[in-house]
Amino acid sequence: MTIAWADEAVHVRAPGKINLFMRVGAVQPDGYHDVATAYQAVSLYEDVRAWPDDEFSVAFGGSVDVSGLPTDGSNLAIKAAKLLARTAGVPGGVRLEIEKHVPIAGGMGGGSADAAATLVACDTLWGTGLSKEELHALAAKLGADVPFALSGGTAIGTGRGDRLSPALATGSFHWVLAVAEFGLSTPGVYRELDRRREEHPEVDPGTDAPVVDAEVLQALRAGDARMLAGALHNDLQAAALGLAPGLGGILELGEANGALAGLVSGSGPTVAFLVDDADSAIELQVALSAARLNALHVHGAVHGARVLRG
Repeated sequence: MTIAWADEAVHVRAPGKINLFMRVGAVQPDGYHDVATAYQAVSLYEDVRAWPDDEFSVAFGGSVDVSGLPTDGSNLAIKAAKLLARTAGVPGGVRLEIEKHVPIAGGMGGGSADAAATLVACDTLWGTGLSKEELHALAAKLGADVPFALSGGTAIGTGRGDRLSPALATGSFHWVLAVAEFGLSTPGVYRELDRRREEHPEVDPGTDAPVVDAEVLQALRAGDARMLAGALHNDLQAAALGLAPGLGGILELGEANGALAGLVSGSGPTVAFLVDDADSAIELQVALSAARLNALHVHGAVHGARVLRG
C-alpha cells in the first residue's frame, strides 16, 4: 500500500477513566474474569505526539513519576504502534513522546489511553485510513480498557470489559480523585479477590453472568449525582483495601468532607469521590489537600482519543 506520511508530529489526546460500577464474575478456567462495568471518561488526559521514524521508540514526561515505565517492546504504546503497522503493512516506524497525567497503576486506564491515542496518532501519521470498527478491533487485542479509551463518553463494558455499549448520560458529573503515591498491580488485586472468595464464598461467591445494576443507568440518564452516589459499586474494592488498608481512611475522610460517595476506581489505588457540583469539588479538594493527599478535580463524561490541531 502507499503510505501518506504526515509532515509533522501528530498530537492525540486520550482520557483516563473511572469505573463507577464494577461487578466481577467468577474466575474462568483461563484465569480471567468476565466483568460488567460502567466506565466514564474524565478530564484527566494523556497526550501522545507521533513522528515518522525508521524505528519504534517511546519517551515519557508529564506530571506523574514516569521513571519506572518501560520504553522497550513491552510498552503498550509500542505494542499498539507495531500492531497497526503489521495490520496495515506500514514499512516504517514511529517516534512517540507521551505526556502522562493519569496516575500510573492507579486503576484509571492511563496505559490504555496511551495505546488508544497511539493507534489514532499512527493511523493519522501513516494515512492508513482504518475505520472506527477496525481501530476498535485492534484496541481489543491490546487490552480490555483500550477500546473505551478510544470511544470515551460513558459506556457499559461486558466480557473482559472490551465489549462496549454506549450509556446515555446527561449533564456533567464532578469527581475529586485522591491519587495515591503508589500503584497496585491489577492481576494482584484480582488474585486477592479470588482468594477472598475462596475463603468466604458465603460473602461473595462471584457470578457467572455479571450485569450492571439498572439504578446506575437510570442515574446516568437522569444526570442525577445523588442517585448515582447510591449506586456506585466495585467488587474489587475490598481486595484493594486488603492490599492497601490506608485507602479505607481516605474513603472515610472524603465522605466526612462533603463527598456524596467514594469508591476505589477499578483495581485502585485511586479513590474517586462523587460530589454535587464544581463548588463542592473545590471544597473537597482543599480538605483532602490539607490532609496532604494529592487531590484532583475532574469532570465527565469527556470524549475519547482524538487528534488535536496545532
